[in-house]
Amino acid sequence: MFGINRRVVAVIFGVLALAFVVGSVLLFTPQGQRSTQGKTEFTVNGRPVYELDLARAQQSDPILSTNPQGLLKNLAEVNFVDRMIVTTALLQDTARVRVSSGELKKELDTIKERFGLQKKEDYDRFLTQVGYTDSQLRNELRDQIRINKRVEEIQKKAEPTEEEMRLYFELNRDQYKNEERVQARQIVVDDKTTADKIYAEVTAPGADFAAIAKANSKLNAEQGGALGAQAGQSEPGPVTRVVFPNAVAEAVFKLRDGQISKPIEAGGRFYIVKVEKYLPAGDVKFEEVKDRVKEDAKRIKGQGALEAYIEELRAKANVKFAEGSTYKFENPVVAKVGDTEIKLTEVTQSVFANPQVPQLLQQGLGELAVQFFMPQTLEQLISREAAYQFAQTLGQPFFGSKSDVVAQAQQWKTRDITVTEAEVRRYYDANLANFTIPASAKVQAVNFKKEDKAKADAFRAAALKGGKLEDLAKANNGTVQDYGVVNPGTMPPVPNRLVFLTRGTFPKGPLGEVSEVVKLEDGSFQVLIVNDRKAEVLRPFEEVREEARQQVLASRRAEAAQKWLEEVRKAAKVENNLQKVLTALTPKEEPKQEQPKTNESQPSGNSSQPGTNQSTPANR
Repeated sequence: MFGINRRVVAVIFGVLALAFVVGSVLLFTPQGQRSTQGKTEFTVNGRPVYELDLARAQQSDPILSTNPQGLLKNLAEVNFVDRMIVTTALLQDTARVRVSSGELKKELDTIKERFGLQKKEDYDRFLTQVGYTDSQLRNELRDQIRINKRVEEIQKKAEPTEEEMRLYFELNRDQYKNEERVQARQIVVDDKTTADKIYAEVTAPGADFAAIAKANSKLNAEQGGALGAQAGQSEPGPVTRVVFPNAVAEAVFKLRDGQISKPIEAGGRFYIVKVEKYLPAGDVKFEEVKDRVKEDAKRIKGQGALEAYIEELRAKANVKFAEGSTYKFENPVVAKVGDTEIKLTEVTQSVFANPQVPQLLQQGLGELAVQFFMPQTLEQLISREAAYQFAQTLGQPFFGSKSDVVAQAQQWKTRDITVTEAEVRRYYDANLANFTIPASAKVQAVNFKKEDKAKADAFRAAALKGGKLEDLAKANNGTVQDYGVVNPGTMPPVPNRLVFLTRGTFPKGPLGEVSEVVKLEDGSFQVLIVNDRKAEVLRPFEEVREEARQQVLASRRAEAAQKWLEEVRKAAKVENNLQKVLTALTPKEEPKQEQPKTNESQPSGNSSQPGTNQSTPANR
C-alpha cells in the first residue's frame, strides 16, 4: 500500500545493480580498461568512493542516465549519492564475510554460460569489451556473494515468536483454510464406448464401484480406483481439485456423497468418478498449520529485519567529501509525524523506484514526475508513519517492516467485519461477469497471400473433405498459424468476430469447423479451423457462494481499513515541508542583464560610442 517493500528492494538490490549485480555490471559497463579509479570523491566510514566508480554507476542509473535537468537532476543526484553511500557501507560491513573458491567459481560459471563464453579466447574478448580484468570481475563477484550471504544471515536470524505466529494466523485465517476436498474413486478408460458401458455397470443397483475399477481402470486399478490412498491401501483419502484434470474437477466437485459422474472426456481419456464423501472448505486449528504459518511469518519478519539493517547502515555512515569534490549530499527533513522525521531520500527512493518515472522522463515529462509523484509519495509515507505509530498503541505483537506492521494493524481493526447471505447474493447478482466462465475454442488459421484467393478457396474445399492440415496448407501455398485455446478478445479482430461474435458455427469436416475464406485488413486471406467450441457459462450462486463471500468481505474490510487510516492520518501531528525543500533545490535562473540601448543618432559603425556590440556584456 505504501511502497516501502519496493523501496527496500531498491536499496538492497537496485543499489547493487548500479555496480555489483552481475547482469548490470556486464551490460552497462563502458568499454575501456579500468587502469585508474580516478580521484577520491568521498569516503564512507573511511572507505574511498572513486570518481570512475561513480561515473560508471551513473551510466546505469535509470534516472541520471536520461540526462535530467533542473530540479529533477538535483533530486536524482541526491538519490544517487545516498544509494552509493549505502552501497559502500554495505560493502564495508560485509568485507569479512568468507567466500570459498567453489562459490566464486559457481558465479563465474553462471556468467560464462549466460554469455556463451566456454572458450578462453571468448572470455578474454568479453572482458576487454566490458572493461574488466579477470581479477576485477572476480573481486566484484566476491562482493556480491558476500552481500547475498549477509542478507540471508539477517533474514535467517529473524525468527518469529509463538505470539507473533498466533497473531499472524488469526489475522490470515482465510489463507489457511482447508480447500474443499473429496474422498473418491475413479475409473479411467481410453474410449467413449467403453466408458458408456462401464457407466451403466457402476450405476446399476448393488454395483461394486471398486471392483469394477479394479477390473477396468487404466489408473489406480490395483487400489480399486481409490484416490489419495496410502501405499498398499485401497481406502481413498481426501484430495483437492488439483488431482483431476480441469474438466473432471469441475464435474466432480458438484457431486455429493455417493454420487457418480457421467463419463467426462479430458486429455483423450474418459473419467467416471464416484464421490464417497464430500468435505467442504473449513477452518483449521493453529497447530495443524503451524509450520506453514512459521514459514510465512519468518519471511515477513525477515523483510523487517532487512529494512532495519539498511536504515542502521545509513544512520551510522560517516561520510566525508574530498576537497574539490564535484559531489555533494544534502538530505533535508521534508516532513515530521510527531517526533519522527521523514527525510528527502525516503521520498526519492520510492519515487525513482517507480517504473513509470523513467518512462515519463523518456517522454520528456520529467517535471510531471516531480509535481505528481513526490507529493503523492510523501503523503503515503506520512500516512504510513502515522498508522505505524498508532499501531504501537494497540498492544499487539505486530512485526515486520513498517508497511507490514500497518497492514497487520488494519487487519486487526477490521477483523470483526462480517457479511450476510443477502449481501453476498446481491453482490453476485450485480457482478455476474466475475463468476462467468468465458466462451472458448481451439483455433488454427491458415493464411494466404493477397494474390492467392483461389488457393484459399481450394484449401477450404479440401479441408472440409479431410486430410492433414499442414499438408493441405502447403499444397495450396498457405501457412498454418496456431492460436491455441482462445477466449473472446484474445485474437485479432477478424478471427475474433468470426469465432465469437457470429451466430452459429461453421460447416464441420474431419479437421473441425471450417470457416469461409475471409479477407483481412491487409488484403491477405485466411481460413479458420475451429475445435472444442464451448459456450459462455455462468457459474450458479450455490457453486461460488464462498468465493463471492470472500470478495464482498475483502471489499468491506478494505473500505474500513482505508477509513481507519484516514482517521489516524487526520489525528496525527504532521509538519509537511516538501514544497520548501523543493524550492530550495530548484536551480535559480540567472537574471538577464539588459543590453545598453543603441544611440540611434550615432553612426552604427563608431565603436567608440556607447551601445555598440563590442561593449555589450553578452559579447565580452
